Amino acid sequence: MSADRAILHSDMNSFYASVEMMLDPKLRGKAVAVCGSTENRHGIVLAKSELAKRAGVKTGMVNWEAKQRCKDLILVPPQYDQYLKYSKLAHEIYYRYTDLVEPFGMDECWLDVTGCEIYGKPLEIAEEIRQSVKEELGLTVSIGVSFNKIFAKLGSDLKKPDAITIITKQNFKENIWPLAASELLYVGSATTKKLASYGIKTIGDLAATEPSTLKYMFGINGLMLWRYANGTDESRVMQKDFISPVKSVGHGITCTADLDNEEEVFHVLLELSQDVGHRLRVHGLAATGVQIFVRNKSLYSTQYQYKLPFKTQLPSEIAAAGFQLFKEHYIWTEKVRAITIRAIDLVPQTTEEQLSLMVDYERRDRRVQLEDAIEDLRRRFGKKSLTYAGLLGNLKMPDDGRDSVRMPGLMYQ
Repeated sequence: MSADRAILHSDMNSFYASVEMMLDPKLRGKAVAVCGSTENRHGIVLAKSELAKRAGVKTGMVNWEAKQRCKDLILVPPQYDQYLKYSKLAHEIYYRYTDLVEPFGMDECWLDVTGCEIYGKPLEIAEEIRQSVKEELGLTVSIGVSFNKIFAKLGSDLKKPDAITIITKQNFKENIWPLAASELLYVGSATTKKLASYGIKTIGDLAATEPSTLKYMFGINGLMLWRYANGTDESRVMQKDFISPVKSVGHGITCTADLDNEEEVFHVLLELSQDVGHRLRVHGLAATGVQIFVRNKSLYSTQYQYKLPFKTQLPSEIAAAGFQLFKEHYIWTEKVRAITIRAIDLVPQTTEEQLSLMVDYERRDRRVQLEDAIEDLRRRFGKKSLTYAGLLGNLKMPDDGRDSVRMPGLMYQ
């Protein structure tokens, strides 16, 4: 392994299911699947235990199909507060060795242990982490040890559960290149299919392809994949307190039942916009544009955006702009299944703007003062302490805490 870089990738095995089995010892040694509520139409497998996986249960499979695959399968509802708790506890173990800890979702982290010889060699640190997570949390992790983030993540996927895999500059061609191209980070199903149409089926094939060809196929992302496959990526592991620059602020949800009309859509947009407005305030930003993403019952998705005539943090204005976009563009051939609203083209809240004769600024100032008061009350007494009367009914929105779960996004470069 390179003497100047030592990267670990720790992946908590079957995380949701493992937490459930740890909390309820009666589930241990059984086929378990964490599933959304069938009554709320979120009847799909969110996570499964190793035994369930061996029986053919897959993430995303509907509950009834999972039960067909595994007759003895035990279905349990998710407890997101517990998953967040144990994710944080695992991070505390990682921080004992380095402050260069970059989460990739709730159950995965990269750690840069370069120069941490005081705690041992990289393999020894990985082994200590594996043992500590097992003894202190009752959970298991698989850890990849390598000279860059991409191969460290690949290593954590190669042996599961409760295992450590080392990938070095000397052995990566032998161990990594024969793997399917889809095993590489960010090579999804569409990319895999396009690569296969050019005869590129393995990571080795990808590494041997001319960079110009990959750039022609995928643009700048093609060059990124070529670097990944050849082991030349040098992306750094960010510090634990790193905050990515905010380029947009959004909130979306898959509804617990289809939205039947415009009134229901507006209420969901208004509820989602409460969070968007709050986060804009936290970051000291304002939106000069709004974007919505709509998915219908057949899972067909559309996206629209609109340039605002002024900058805003107000949830009511963000929701109104999103609703206007929806009314102008969405065709009611099918009911709405999921919707997202996003504040875009962000600027500092203190940014000066050109006044418009078409805007009643005195009225807007009063609205801002009202929202300031509402924000303070919610901070002190909880975000549900004060809300719009129209949001007190059945919003067809889940309230089990899933919106607090951080999903994997882009790897920091």
